[in-house]
Amino acid sequence: MQGTEKGKNQPDELDIRRFQENVLDFYRRNGRHDLLWRKTNDPYHILVSEIMLQQTQVQRVTVKYPQFISVFPDVSSLAGSTLAEVLWVWKGMGYNRRAIALRTIAGLVVSRFSGLIPDDEAVLSGFPGIGKATAGSIAVFAFNRPAVFIETNIRRVFIHCFFSDRVPVSDREILPLVARTLDREHPREWYYALMDYGSVLGRRIPNPNRRSTHYHRQPAFEGSDRQLRGLILELLLQEGTMIINDLVTRTGEQPGRTGEILLALVREGFVTLENDTVRLHN
Repeated sequence: MQGTEKGKNQPDELDIRRFQENVLDFYRRNGRHDLLWRKTNDPYHILVSEIMLQQTQVQRVTVKYPQFISVFPDVSSLAGSTLAEVLWVWKGMGYNRRAIALRTIAGLVVSRFSGLIPDDEAVLSGFPGIGKATAGSIAVFAFNRPAVFIETNIRRVFIHCFFSDRVPVSDREILPLVARTLDREHPREWYYALMDYGSVLGRRIPNPNRRSTHYHRQPAFEGSDRQLRGLILELLLQEGTMIINDLVTRTGEQPGRTGEILLALVREGFVTLENDTVRLHN
């Protein structure tokens, strides 16, 4: 499909139909139909999968998702867990803020919504760790609602197919096309198709998302604060309560840097400091 210029050569209805047919044909032949979270309509299970999939490759989620659901099969079991229990299961996923967000969401769902995941995007986007894109994806995949949202694979498809000659491209320009092309009777299948097509595009051609105004290169993990955060949490999972000086020594990092990370973890609700000791928050 030819790219379009801003304000010119906007796709007509025939272009839209051809685009839909091409994407759905690809999905029927090459879609990832065996992914476990695509075989359920359980809103809690889909909530877990969508938060896991934030900034994480599908291959890693295919391993961790069934483990997590096995330990925490429903929202009540997650709400009643300790942070340490959740982090043990979450190990290897990275971005541990998502684990604490999931546990917090479970508590809110139990206390405020009688244990039922709400189907309202505005309510969902008010939960910690859930923005507009994740709220939209939960509304679609858990409740088959025709929500309009953009995530990285969807963005890649639309830039490639409709903005091939444009730099830069904003989500504000893409969203109307997402709305126009949406299969409102079968939104769940349609978004699965878009995401799978976008995933394949990412492997076959130079990444179209680099032409997006929202593109940010992922910083290196080695030596990063994120790596140090993970190491601190790993040590506390292994040892329980630790003397702060011992923890600093075990990290091998400068005391000032480790102290700054510890204070950030306190603010975020991961750890508790008591005199000269540190432990995971209950």
